This record gives sequence, C-alpha cells and structure tokens, in this order.
Amino acid sequence: MFKTLTLATITALAAQTASAQGNCADHDRVVERLAAGYGETRQSIGLGADNTVVEVFASLDTGTWTITVTRPGGPTCLVASGGAFQVLAEGLPNTDPGA
Repeated sequence: MFKTLTLATITALAAQTASAQGNCADHDRVVERLAAGYGETRQSIGLGADNTVVEVFASLDTGTWTITVTRPGGPTCLVASGGAFQVLAEGLPNTDPGA
C-alpha cells in the first residue's frame, strides 16, 4: 500500500509541476513530437492509482527516453527525460529461504 500511495503522490506532483511549467499538450501531439524530434516510441505503459496513464518513450537507436503522465480527460505532460535507455528482461530474485 505504501508503494502505491507513494507512486500516486509522485505521479500527481510530477504532473502538476509539468503542467505549471507548460510541458503539456494533447497526447497525439506529444507522441508525434517525441517520434519526429527524438525517434522515441512507446516502450511501456501503466495505470496509476489515480487513473493517470504513465508512459515511457525511448529511442533504441540513440538511447534517449521520456516519461509522460496523462490525467483522465487532461493533457499529456512531460515529467522526466534522459539518456542511456536500455531494455531489460530481468527475472525475479530467488526469495526461497536460505537462497
């Protein structure tokens, strides 16, 4: 529960901060700009506890990445970006006693 509450709080604060800074636009426009400007495509998507949609866009060629948050019925806001994106397929750690 704490993890869900923390993620929801962080997501809400990030969306408010991005909105206040003017880093928000219609979802289709954001997707088009990320593709045209950075070669980024959606790599993952999730639904926050407050029904926000969190997406990670990245370019597998250049390694740039962007995280967006879309509130229900609202604009899509950029909340973080960076470089050195990698695709990982890690297995769960062994949690057996004595492991």
